[in-house]
Amino acid sequence: MIPTDKDLDAVVIGCIGVDTHVYLYGADIDFEVEANFSRNVDRVGQAGGYSSLGFASLGRRTAFIGSVGRDWHGEHVRRELERAGIQALLFEDPLGTHRSVNFMYRDGRRKNFYDGKGQMELRPDLEACRALLSRARLVHVHLENWCRELLPLAREHGVLVSCDLQDVTALDDPYRRDFIEHADILFFSTVNFPDPREAIARLRQGHPERLVIGGMGARGCVLGSKEGVRFFPPVELKVPVVDTNGAGDSLAVGFLTSHVLEGRPLEDAVLRGQLAARHVCSQAAEQKEPITPSRLDELFLRSR
Repeated sequence: MIPTDKDLDAVVIGCIGVDTHVYLYGADIDFEVEANFSRNVDRVGQAGGYSSLGFASLGRRTAFIGSVGRDWHGEHVRRELERAGIQALLFEDPLGTHRSVNFMYRDGRRKNFYDGKGQMELRPDLEACRALLSRARLVHVHLENWCRELLPLAREHGVLVSCDLQDVTALDDPYRRDFIEHADILFFSTVNFPDPREAIARLRQGHPERLVIGGMGARGCVLGSKEGVRFFPPVELKVPVVDTNGAGDSLAVGFLTSHVLEGRPLEDAVLRGQLAARHVCSQAAEQKEPITPSRLDELFLRSR
C-alpha cells in the first residue's frame, strides 16, 4: 500500500527539454542533395516532459525535478510546466537545456538525436529534493545520471519507485544497475528483446513483488508479475499512427495512474496505459496533448 496522506500524487525525476520534430515529406532523407524540405516543429518533450505533463493531464497532483539552462528553451520549459500546474524544482545546467532532434518518418517511426547537455556531471540540491519527495505517493524516475542520487531518498520516505529503462540493450548494464535495484515497477522497451520473457525474468530476479512492463510497439505490451508473464495485443483506434514520440511515457503514466494511484486491476491498468500511448501516437507534435481522464474512460469502455 502506498501512503494516501501525501499532497503530491507523482513526482517525476529526469530529463526534460525542447524537441525539434522534423517531418519528412519523402520516404527517407536524400543524402545526395544538400537540402531536404521538411516540416519542423518544436515542443517540450523528452521522457520527463511527456511523463509529468501526462500525469497532470490525468488530473494528478504532479511535481517535476530536473534541469534546464539559462536560455530561451529553459524559459519555455518553465512556462509549460507552470501552465500545466506542475510544481517544478529545476536546477541550472550551465551547458544549457536538453535538446532532441527527431526525424519523423511518414509511418510514425523516428530516429532520435539526443543532446543531454551536462547531465553526467550535474548534482541536484539533495535537501530540496528530499523535501519534495517526502510529499509524494509515487516517484517515476528516468535515466539521467544524477537521478540515481535521489533513489535512496525516495526509499527513506517509503515512496513507491518506478523506473523507465527505455531501450535497454544489456540487462547487466552497470549504468542502469542502481535504477533496477531500487525500483518497485520497471518499464522498458522490448525493441532489443524479440521474446522478452527471459529479460522479464531477470529483471524480476530477487524481487518477487516487482512488476515489469514492456512496451512492444505495434505488437502490443507485456506484463511480468508474480502471476507470470502475460502478453496483451495492441489496441486499435480509428485514427492512424503519425508520431510515436511520448508513447512509452504515456504507457507508463496511464498504467501507474490506473493501478498505483487509482487501485485498478493490473489488466485494466495495462489496457488504459496502452490507450494513453495509442492516443499520443495519433497526434503530430503541433497537436500533441496527453490524454484526459474523460477521454481515457471513453476509450477504455469502448475497448472492453
